[in-house]
Amino acid sequence: MTDTPEPASPPCYAQEVAHPETAVEGPLWRKAQRAALIAARMAVPAAERAQVAEAVAEVLEAELAPGPGLVVSLYWPFRGELDLRPWMARAQARGAVVALPVVEAMGRPLRFRPWWPGCAMERGVWNIPQPATGTEVVPDVVIAPLVGFDPDCYRLGYGGGFFDRTLAGLVPRARAIGVGLPLAALRTIHPQGWDVPMDMIVTGRARVMRRV
Repeated sequence: MTDTPEPASPPCYAQEVAHPETAVEGPLWRKAQRAALIAARMAVPAAERAQVAEAVAEVLEAELAPGPGLVVSLYWPFRGELDLRPWMARAQARGAVVALPVVEAMGRPLRFRPWWPGCAMERGVWNIPQPATGTEVVPDVVIAPLVGFDPDCYRLGYGGGFFDRTLAGLVPRARAIGVGLPLAALRTIHPQGWDVPMDMIVTGRARVMRRV
């Protein structure tokens, strides 16, 4: 399942939090993992996060070769997520349609609006910037930030279910790529029936996992 151009370091699970609900794979277990992983991520120096983001961008560039005809959705970073905005700008300059997700309401799938450098932005849910206007697009590729991930390419997010709900309903099906720091690795996220696995997880130049 692991595709690496050079030997990758084994994942470290030291950040996993013991919780009484672990055995029953309950929501409180996920809540505890999220809190620990986000705290660990935000403690990583900005320069180190930037290095990982650059390495991830190199993998995405080689994997997707963005250009005319490709619609790729990314995200506006917050809470220590990898900042891929420089790569977004390069992909858009090469002719790809770059989109950002828009939250319409809790319990609803995401919508996607085109983004380009200098486009009008507004504050959305959780105060995250999103394009203020634009005709909705359907992405060919959805790049989602990770809070956590496991060896089966399941993604632990923030708990709202937005990406799972969106990916399950997109027609045609979009390719799903999760991106984050290596420290986000978990032995398992205890996937539930509604969890949609990523096709690919990228946490660095030599840290690429593909679902088989």
